[in-house]
Amino acid sequence: MQGFTDVHDPVMRDRIVDLLRPALSHPGAIYVDGTLGLAGHAIAILQACPEARLIGIDRDLDAHAVARERLGDLAERATLVHAVYDELPDVLDDLGLTTVDAILLDLGLSSLQIDRTERGFAYRVDAPLDMRMNPTEGPTAADVLNTYSARELSRILSRYGEERFADRIARAIVEQRPFETSARLVETISGAIPAAARHTGGHPAKRTFQALRIEVNRELEALDGVLPAAIDALAVGGRMAVLAYHSLEDRAVKRAFAAKATDRAPREMPLVPDHLKAELALLTRGAEKPTPEEIAANPRAASARLRVAERTKEAA
Repeated sequence: MQGFTDVHDPVMRDRIVDLLRPALSHPGAIYVDGTLGLAGHAIAILQACPEARLIGIDRDLDAHAVARERLGDLAERATLVHAVYDELPDVLDDLGLTTVDAILLDLGLSSLQIDRTERGFAYRVDAPLDMRMNPTEGPTAADVLNTYSARELSRILSRYGEERFADRIARAIVEQRPFETSARLVETISGAIPAAARHTGGHPAKRTFQALRIEVNRELEALDGVLPAAIDALAVGGRMAVLAYHSLEDRAVKRAFAAKATDRAPREMPLVPDHLKAELALLTRGAEKPTPEEIAANPRAASARLRVAERTKEAA
């Protein structure tokens, strides 16, 4: 597991530490990193919060090996769990925990997944079309490409990739399959897009690869599952931070936070009963973005959007 001792700083690391630290300053505080990756955020938080313990969740066993190595002595305060983050209730139950004090979900790909070209996430390098965050189970991107109908492919490209040429690309994929590696897929995608549109909006394969990754890993299903469970797991005073990297993720986070940060009493009611009061307070004004300086140092941070909320009362 070499080659990951020098990696980009985690996205918005210092801001996340500042926002989560108040919830982790007491003895026995529990911090859940639901997307452990290379443990960049986890290391920063454990260093800043010496009384906190980490529960690090990741579906990628390669990430576990690298994270444990990078944690070093901090691993004494860590419990690493092989799971998908929407399994959070089961993870906490297995550990005998009912509440936690802080949760982070960094929904982007880790440097491990991007930089290991054999994993198939990168469209700029020819590699097997895998894209599984847990490479030990489930269908690969090649399986999706080679078995879905044109209609199914168009649906996921449109929904998950917001690809306006979804129908054209889907038909071209069905006509030219089977696909095993990424270079031929990229060529097919480029050929299906009108020439005038190939040089706008980034790499022509970017949205298709995003859609395939989301489908293979059921990312939006997992996000929809974990958001209410994570909010419910927060102790009063606990804080939850989510880093999203595209509009579908960010909209889901915004909706979940807003639903719990709004009083449930009718507007005409002069005094809101306690059981109808909001359970969350929003700590970020809308979605915060990385600074221009951070984006210049780490271009992968450019699309990041951070939302943080604090539990203010027990669930009714």
